[in-house]
Amino acid sequence: MSPVTFFESEIEKIKNQFPILNQSIYGHPLVYLDNAATTQKPFSVIKSIEEYYTHYNSNIHRGVHYLSEKATAAYENSRIKISNFIHSVSPKEVIFTRGTTEGINLVAQSFVKNRLQKNDEILISHMEHHSNIVPWQLISEEKGANLKIIPITEEGELDLKEFERLISERTKFISIVHISNSLGTINPVKKIIEIAHRNSIPVLIDGAQSAPHLTINVTEMDCDFYVFSGHKLYGPTGIGVLYGKKEHLESMKPWQGGGDMIRSVTFEKTIYNDIPYKFEAGTPDIAGAIGLGIAIDFISGIGLEKIQNHENILLNYATTKLSEFTGLKIIGTAKRKAAVVSFVMEGIHPHDTGTVLDRKGIAVRTGHHCTQPVMQRYNIPATTRASFGIYNTQDDIDKLLEGLREVMRILG
Repeated sequence: MSPVTFFESEIEKIKNQFPILNQSIYGHPLVYLDNAATTQKPFSVIKSIEEYYTHYNSNIHRGVHYLSEKATAAYENSRIKISNFIHSVSPKEVIFTRGTTEGINLVAQSFVKNRLQKNDEILISHMEHHSNIVPWQLISEEKGANLKIIPITEEGELDLKEFERLISERTKFISIVHISNSLGTINPVKKIIEIAHRNSIPVLIDGAQSAPHLTINVTEMDCDFYVFSGHKLYGPTGIGVLYGKKEHLESMKPWQGGGDMIRSVTFEKTIYNDIPYKFEAGTPDIAGAIGLGIAIDFISGIGLEKIQNHENILLNYATTKLSEFTGLKIIGTAKRKAAVVSFVMEGIHPHDTGTVLDRKGIAVRTGHHCTQPVMQRYNIPATTRASFGIYNTQDDIDKLLEGLREVMRILG
């Protein structure tokens, strides 16, 4: 029996670990296909948060009593798990944030802004999430710098020739999404980083969509920064990670001031704490950090290779079936894609599609997916997006297809 077949036989057991999936919506069993927006949470993650608040709720790093020591140990143990998960050189390179958005803003304000002069340039791509556009616009406007955009092809792939052409002696930073949340494209980030580093340009990788689906090795990738969110990784909302190379983090000034990010404070001078604490001002989301560590345990227990194989089967099946659907066009047909399929239906607005599907218990995402420039690139207002996770099956896709036939019957 092949590993993939074995894994498929285990899907029902895995699905049963997610309590939210065991319910009906409008009289239909829930089919959850909105994983690119947020994933559902297994019992183990939910239980870890309940366990913290029930048995050892306390602030960390500041107490000598039992509860504080236990909370601190659990919090720091999660940092070690995350470091191992992304293969960083040291847990000190792992900063807890509220999510991908905060990680990008932290790098923009604390690392990039002070390195920018008037007419300097930052490179991003046409497929970026708004979280990887607006922070760079803000500091570019403040410093008189220019934001340059790497174009994408009709298939939804980066134009790498144009990328190399856009690099100049004024280029000071590059920030690129690893996997597009609206197109599913997997970008060749290692190649992008190699080109950038040949020109002495640091690179941030937005890993919000890649951390749940790909094996991440930030050391081998050689990125300068990598950011991701817990809630897309079967973990809690409100918690995320910024990885940064040690030399960068040590050179950066804190973004926020407050407790725990200091070594000593007087009215004359404050001495900052060592990394990673220098960037973790105030009481953090302790329960969230612990829950994220448990989510990583959950993923590691199954194995990312099995997860990738399963999701690729779903992606290929959905792509084949949707391609055969009359009046439907898939947006984003890159050669390398993750488990995301976005599409439009002739003469039907995606919001209407989503509403009909919802009444059949099928949860998809409709809209611009916080990538309005992508929608403008394809001259469409929005798409319907189905995105797959560890608990999805081919039967879920078949129900989606049944739902789309109902959409055509009612609205087509």
